[in-house]
Amino acid sequence: MCRGIPVHRGLNPWMLSVFAALWLALSTLVSPVDVDAQTFWQQGRQSPLSAQPAPPNFTELAKALQPAVVNISTKQQAARPSEDNPMEFFERFFGGPSRRWRRRPGQGSGFIISQDGYIVTNYHVIEDAADIKVTLTTRQQFDANLIGGDAKTDLALLKIEAEDTLPTVPAGDSDNLEVGEWVMAIGNPFGLGHTVTTGIVSAKGRTIGAGPYDDFIQTDASINPGNSGGPLFNMRGEVIGINTAIVPQGQGIGFAIPSNMALTILRQLSGEGKVTRGWLGVAIQQLSPELMQAFKLDNNDGALIADVIADSPAKRAGLRRGDIIVGFNGETVRESSELPRLVATMPPGTEAAVDIIREGKTLSIPVVLGTLEEDEAQAVAKAKPSEVEVSLGLRVEPITPDIATSLKLENTDGVVVSGVDANGPAAEAGLRRGDVVREINRLPISDIDDYETVTSNLRTDTTVLLLVERRGSNLYVALKPEEAG
Repeated sequence: MCRGIPVHRGLNPWMLSVFAALWLALSTLVSPVDVDAQTFWQQGRQSPLSAQPAPPNFTELAKALQPAVVNISTKQQAARPSEDNPMEFFERFFGGPSRRWRRRPGQGSGFIISQDGYIVTNYHVIEDAADIKVTLTTRQQFDANLIGGDAKTDLALLKIEAEDTLPTVPAGDSDNLEVGEWVMAIGNPFGLGHTVTTGIVSAKGRTIGAGPYDDFIQTDASINPGNSGGPLFNMRGEVIGINTAIVPQGQGIGFAIPSNMALTILRQLSGEGKVTRGWLGVAIQQLSPELMQAFKLDNNDGALIADVIADSPAKRAGLRRGDIIVGFNGETVRESSELPRLVATMPPGTEAAVDIIREGKTLSIPVVLGTLEEDEAQAVAKAKPSEVEVSLGLRVEPITPDIATSLKLENTDGVVVSGVDANGPAAEAGLRRGDVVREINRLPISDIDDYETVTSNLRTDTTVLLLVERRGSNLYVALKPEEAG
């Protein structure tokens, strides 16, 4: 008799099949468990984090803060396409060049910072406005006067005259803001009226190419056209940013001006109606890995001085081309973009300590800042055909009086780049036709003979450092030469 499930009298075949199925299920439950399966992925064991709180309730915060947020609308003078630039007409109606970020003039938001009617917004909201209207949450509308604006930081200060005491919002300390912290934006996107959005701080210190003093807070709180100039709040109801720009191709990528930067600008606008910035008088660039090697540095922190402007505070203090600025007035300078912001926050006439690295030595040099003036751009003309071929992948020629005139060169020392080999080291380093080579490996180049002498001694296993003038500004370029073909 075959071994199997015991047969009992009185059980029909259907009942036997049920018992067989139960026996198989029980045998599966008590079968040995694979040890590897136990350690594969377990729930809730040895979690490094404790239970996190749920998102906060923004209801009371929104109720308290909305009355101080205003809508700003403007009427602008009609502009016609320039006769000198017929393409301007098409750019206006077909979008022109694409941009990574976008601002919308003519309509926006703002917020009241004083009971007597001072209001903060973006400069691009009221730029070229012939008439500025401010509307409160009570639907009261006021004509606003422009107290002052600063295009470089995109900030403007307005003033309205109201009979009643106006609601206000306090300023917060944006330096204490942490990535991941909850924030709330209030504004008037697309003219829809007061809209509240929330999110977190995604990043700090963002540079987006909006201006020379970029230092934006990035947030994923929804910001749309019309939010410009509106406040970004922390959870204490303090303004820690002014919503300014968005990435039109992205979602959840908005940028706000830090409140600490805004406070410095707004104080000047309220007193003088304009901003006066400190001026050092140097042209700087970021240290690339090649430049770091050429200057024999341990890291690429700092701002490399590519040029020192004549009769500038930097020149009078003894700063030199090739110095690396690593600190300014007690603040560390890691990125070259940080230095202009630090200098601009200090008023003219202030003495500041500039920490530099010069030929491997660390020095601190006192500088009395001057007043920043507007820059003047210079054009670069095309150079003539080449004469000299070297292993740098360049073709250069002497600087003749005609070339000096076309390039607007006051100094005729050096050689002008007349051609760049497309696949050579010079092209890879970013050199262009029309650049003027002033130095090679810190040795001055007066003419074509100096250039040939210095380049004839170059080796392919070392980095070559060039000082180049381009459009009136100097910059360092590092490259490795190749064997001449």
